[in-house]
Amino acid sequence: MKQDAFSAGVEPGGLWHKNDIRILLCYILSSVRGPLSRRDLTRIIQEKGLANYFEVEDALAGLVEQGNILVDQDGTCHLTEAGREIADSLDTTLPLSVRDKAMEAAVTLLADARSRRENRVEIQETERGWQVDCHISGGDMELLSFTLYVPDRAQAEFVRDRFHRNPEGIYRLLLAALTGDRALARELFEEQEDRS
Repeated sequence: MKQDAFSAGVEPGGLWHKNDIRILLCYILSSVRGPLSRRDLTRIIQEKGLANYFEVEDALAGLVEQGNILVDQDGTCHLTEAGREIADSLDTTLPLSVRDKAMEAAVTLLADARSRRENRVEIQETERGWQVDCHISGGDMELLSFTLYVPDRAQAEFVRDRFHRNPEGIYRLLLAALTGDRALARELFEEQEDRS
């Protein structure tokens, strides 16, 4: 089949056919079994280089126009029954590597969103700088909260972003420090180095 989609930004093994991109969009929404924002849906595909951004937006608009996907006013995409049929009957036409990459990106995105919901960060400007309040949740209870003061907004946002990368690690490190468990603290620092 002749390539009919732009390939800029598409990794080797990605999609270069408009129909495949439509199927992938339906497949992702069907696989996560729930709605995703338009931005997140596009981000999943872009992060793995699965298709060209403009082609994804065009395919999404076409699926909405055909009634396969509904988009709320807030930009949340819902798969209709017709879209689910597309995903169920045609998902095997997509290469397995594309399906796996899309699901990996979707799971990571959903886990990150859940972590951000459960582990909140609030940033407030004060007379002397910026206050960053971090909250670590254990599901139905707050396990830890702490406040940091930084001189500017950029540092406050940096602290927030670093906190969201590994709130569990921050909790474990603080627990190790407070209990004097040097072996655990050393292990946590080594894990952090491996991630960097």
